[in-house]
Amino acid sequence: MKSIARFTLLAIVALFASVAYAAGGTQAGGKADQPNKVIYHINGGLEQATDGLRNIRNHLSADPTAKIVVVTHFRGIDFLLEGAKDKNGNPYDAAVDDLSMKGVEFRVCEFTLKGRNIDKSRVHPEAKIVPSGVAEIGRLQSQEGFAYLKP
Repeated sequence: MKSIARFTLLAIVALFASVAYAAGGTQAGGKADQPNKVIYHINGGLEQATDGLRNIRNHLSADPTAKIVVVTHFRGIDFLLEGAKDKNGNPYDAAVDDLSMKGVEFRVCEFTLKGRNIDKSRVHPEAKIVPSGVAEIGRLQSQEGFAYLKP
């Protein structure tokens, strides 16, 4: 009887040890030695873009190793267009340049550009044009393990 109790106790200890090891060795979205990967989805215009850029600065302040991709479509592309300014008249390009230097990537939906008849030359030079913003979000989530955030 003592050997069965001892075996059961050892099995329980082993189970808890393996759960603790697994919990301590990983984070959401990957292993502890890999950066968190996050999509910021912006499709609501300049106010959402302003909020998103602030969120991204705060995010990087708390986690400088995070890999952040901003995916834009519909009115969300507006802050990445030549001459775009926030409600206080501050140009967005300085914020985009600063975040790009910190590794943030910006992606613009080509369907939106075509649908709104906007020439690609008006898009901020740090932004990459992708065929579809929503398809890019799906790809990043399903194939590359990115978490989704919407400011």
